[in-house]
Amino acid sequence: MPIQSERGYVITAQNSDTVDYVACANQLAGSIRHFHPDAEICLLTNAEEYDCDLFNYHKTFAFPLSDNPYANDWQVFGASPFRQTIKLEADMVIASAIDHWWTMFEHRDVVISTGARNFYDQPADSRFYRKVFDTNHLPDVYNAITYWRVSQTAQEFFRLVRKIFEHWTSYKTLLKFPDETASTDLVYAMAAQIMSPERVTMPFATYPRMVHMKRYMIPTQTHDWTKELVWESNPLRINTVAQWGAVHYHLKDWRND
Repeated sequence: MPIQSERGYVITAQNSDTVDYVACANQLAGSIRHFHPDAEICLLTNAEEYDCDLFNYHKTFAFPLSDNPYANDWQVFGASPFRQTIKLEADMVIASAIDHWWTMFEHRDVVISTGARNFYDQPADSRFYRKVFDTNHLPDVYNAITYWRVSQTAQEFFRLVRKIFEHWTSYKTLLKFPDETASTDLVYAMAAQIMSPERVTMPFATYPRMVHMKRYMIPTQTHDWTKELVWESNPLRINTVAQWGAVHYHLKDWRND
């Protein structure tokens, strides 16, 4: 894909039968623009309808889509119109200014975020969702925030991501207790391990680490955190605690109106 701008955000939104990820992407783009009105934002989607006022670019998946939606992720590298890209998962909102991320990233070729936070801004210590990572000594990556610049390293990384997805039957034999279906986080972790985590992560960094609102990460008693916690908008607060950075709200129909 020809470079059309120096840097910007790419939001992937592949709709499913049950989830309107484009609606999530619209909300995320709106939250970015709340703090950065001039931000360059690209939507990568298989849908034709979206809020065109929120996006500078609209790209579609250039290659046939896999039955596993996660397995299409590698296409972001070729689809991005930016020399420097921050890819964001659609089901997040931005709760504060994030332009300082560029300063932290811009001298690296690839950075995948590591670790997560709870809404109290403390490390999310639960390993409930990370057993396959810990058992196989994989880096604790979260692809929800991934940076790359056009480079040989980034090209190598995404080629490897594609290869692992397309040959998951073979690659999963390298793992103890592997997932039957490859997830993006797990594939990114395997690619990072193969390439060397030092090349594609910054585990020493305290940010950007998203707030992860899954049950055992927060923690709450039930899956639906909105029934246990009080939240308010503008600014986003959860149980009176002001949020910052990226908040992965997890419940796909939640809207930060």
